[in-house]
Amino acid sequence: MVKYALGVFVTLFALAASSPVALAQAPAKTKKAAVKTAARPAAKARAKAEQPKKASRKLAAAKPKAVKGKEAPVSLAKRQTKAGRLAKAPTPAPVQRVSFAPSPAPAAAAPLMTAGDMAGLHHTRDPLSLASNAAFVIDQHTSQVLFEKNATVALPVASLTKLMTALVVVEANQNMEEMLEVTSDDIDREKHSGSRLRVGAHLSRADMLHIALMSSENRAASALGRHYPGGLPAFVAAMNARARSLGMTQTHYVDPTGLSSNNVSSARDLAKLVAAAYRHPAIRHYSTYPRYAVDVGRSQLHYMNSNRLVMNPDWDIGLQKTGYISEAGRCLVMQARIDGRPVIMVFLDSKGKDSRLADAGRVRRFIESGKTAPIPTQAAATQS
Repeated sequence: MVKYALGVFVTLFALAASSPVALAQAPAKTKKAAVKTAARPAAKARAKAEQPKKASRKLAAAKPKAVKGKEAPVSLAKRQTKAGRLAKAPTPAPVQRVSFAPSPAPAAAAPLMTAGDMAGLHHTRDPLSLASNAAFVIDQHTSQVLFEKNATVALPVASLTKLMTALVVVEANQNMEEMLEVTSDDIDREKHSGSRLRVGAHLSRADMLHIALMSSENRAASALGRHYPGGLPAFVAAMNARARSLGMTQTHYVDPTGLSSNNVSSARDLAKLVAAAYRHPAIRHYSTYPRYAVDVGRSQLHYMNSNRLVMNPDWDIGLQKTGYISEAGRCLVMQARIDGRPVIMVFLDSKGKDSRLADAGRVRRFIESGKTAPIPTQAAATQS
């Protein structure tokens, strides 16, 4: 091939040297062959230059074969490309490690001030270190004052109000088997508390009284007041009239449930109420039931006593009532036999769910010890 090309080239060179016209008149086939022959070296040079690129593309396109148990080798092109990216990528800034101190716990909300706290009663110290802001304890038979603390201060009494509600109902001699209906008028719009008694439920007056005393059922107490002759206004008037007749001069009622903080009384006044209510077997019986079930249509509602001391065999409790709203704190009245003597105890504005029960235990141990606590000279016998 080289010899052939060299021959053609020599022929053309001779023709050109002899005459330019002869070259122009040379056969077309001969000219084409000469041009083609002259272009071949350049084409070979380009092909040789492109061989590495084609090899690289074939190498890049080839699928690496994975060996069992080993990772497939990375292609040269990928390694080169990755190396180029790493070379161009900026050096990452050093990571700064910051230690975070734990956030301080949110400050606890300040406890709600009760009426007793706002009156400064919580500053009063007593020999028994009671948690209640006010207390009054007497011997039921002799009317001897055994202990008192802020006993003449009128305070909200919460559901202790229901003890007067029960007294008015029982003394009115209404039919205890009459069925009473719970209506929307019995819904608590004062504290917006709930109730297990639905609107439309029907219970006997006896059952309403039972769960109002034992479990402080507000809708039951409201229904009892509404079904009094003359309605609720007449019932509240009867409550206040009975308080006056008992000599409860620091007592005032505005509803039969105690949900309003405007139901107020003093520990000394409430001892008079307990003594009067104790004379009625129904109030004694209903208030000290450990548990009770009432029929409401096709189902039953099971209630527990709000004072767990009635289930304690170490206590002999003849009457009790608990109470709580935020303005009143935890309240408790009880008649109990301690060391062989009947005792009436009143605790108002205690802090903590069980503190009023603990105060009852402190008073009981004090009475059993036979000691005498300092009693102010103005303390008087309280018996109605």
